[in-house]
Amino acid sequence: MDNLEDDIRALQLDSSAEDSNTVPNENGEEPKELVASDNVEEDLRDESYIDPQTVHSEPKDVAEVKEQTPAAPEPIVDEVEKEKKRHLNVVFIGHVDAGKSTIGGQILYLSGQVDERTIQKYEKEAKDKSRESWYMAYIMDTNAEERVKGITVEVGRAHFETETTRFTILDAPGHKSYVPNMISGASQADIGVLVISARKGEFETGYERGGQTREHVQLAKTLGVSKLLVVVNKMDDPTVNWSKERYDEIESKMVPFLKSSGYNVKKDIQFLPISGLHGTNMQTRMDKKVCPWWSGQCLFEALDAIEVPPRDPNGPFRMPIIDKFKDMGTVVMGKVESGSVREGNSLLIMPNKVQVKVLALYCDDDKVRSAGPGENLKVRLSGIEDEDILSGFVLSSIEKPIQAVNEFVAQLQILELLDNAIFTAGYKAVLHIHSVVEECEIIELMHQIDPKTRKPMRRKVLFVKNGAAVVCRIQVSNMICIEKFLDFQQLGRFTLRTEGKTVAIGKVTDLRA
Repeated sequence: MDNLEDDIRALQLDSSAEDSNTVPNENGEEPKELVASDNVEEDLRDESYIDPQTVHSEPKDVAEVKEQTPAAPEPIVDEVEKEKKRHLNVVFIGHVDAGKSTIGGQILYLSGQVDERTIQKYEKEAKDKSRESWYMAYIMDTNAEERVKGITVEVGRAHFETETTRFTILDAPGHKSYVPNMISGASQADIGVLVISARKGEFETGYERGGQTREHVQLAKTLGVSKLLVVVNKMDDPTVNWSKERYDEIESKMVPFLKSSGYNVKKDIQFLPISGLHGTNMQTRMDKKVCPWWSGQCLFEALDAIEVPPRDPNGPFRMPIIDKFKDMGTVVMGKVESGSVREGNSLLIMPNKVQVKVLALYCDDDKVRSAGPGENLKVRLSGIEDEDILSGFVLSSIEKPIQAVNEFVAQLQILELLDNAIFTAGYKAVLHIHSVVEECEIIELMHQIDPKTRKPMRRKVLFVKNGAAVVCRIQVSNMICIEKFLDFQQLGRFTLRTEGKTVAIGKVTDLRA
């Protein structure tokens, strides 16, 4: 037994001697790897430390090491470059078939977002359906149902740039069945382009009672679209042929209506004639041969020149969520209404009071490190599952979170009740406020507002009719995140709709949790 142990010891000594002979140092010293290190943990922590065995390893091992190296990070857009240009959301509104999607498509084509080959493909597709003039709309209307019917259903979204501004186009549906979608588009917009068809009969249809031109203007004003470009489209139509008389007729009818909707026509409104299908007077001013009486701006110039009120990048963070999906975590989409956000920030999702961490930010599909108010963002979050988030929830700062309420006081302007109904306690409607759509009930009419003095009347009121202004208490079935109109206009203005019709517009004056 003792002999066996001696033999094993001798073998171990021989093998260690062989190892020390096979890896001699330049100076003939003992190799470092054979000296026991007291700082092994420190060596492993130090990224520059390389195990000498890996230097002599076979190519297969090298391949394994390469496989373990992390993938290259996504390129991050330089924020300074991004912030040189201001960002504006433009919503295209107007009656069905006025040419909103065609104008949106033409803008993308003229600004180089769509190539000639794609246009030729859409042209052929439209021709096969005997709808030759629809091909530009196909750029914005991407699903099969929209192309077959020739009407926009969802809010189309696209991006283009001019020399001074980055624009996000929001192409709202014009059909009355899809007004809720139009409301969701307009609630994200800074400025609006009201598209009116100059073709004989089409302007009249949109402008008459029940036409979407009227309803869209009223909704746009309520939803915070403070500036409107009124674009008179289809001026090249054979029934119009760039007629100044037709253009003036449309302008003379629209101006009083725009005034009655609350717009300052001199400061907030601008009219211009275009042809969306042929791109006339859009990117460049048109030739006098085409329209001798017009000497004003083209559409791109007018968009660039619009001034909007500055936003507060240092205010409490507010981003109403319009959509969510799963992609390497939970991703939420929305427009930043106030404040700024950075990668790594901790935020609160209201009304369910869940604390989340910002893992990544995407602006126009580019990864960015930070973003300010007015930006449309996709935010990747940790700390919450996508099934726990609903459209209408708000991503909010922890220090000053948004309030969640199920009852509030509001000032309402009654527009047009169905079948001359009366508006009283117990009246039910659908409330649209930022990205929230919720059923609500009028609990109490507190007092009516005198239309002349704009001050509350003293006597108690039990009901009101069309055209009245009233302060009332409203209750909703679920908790919603809103703000007083005076504090955050965009999160404090709303519309009430019943059976597909807008019956009232209003603003939140007080919150009751």
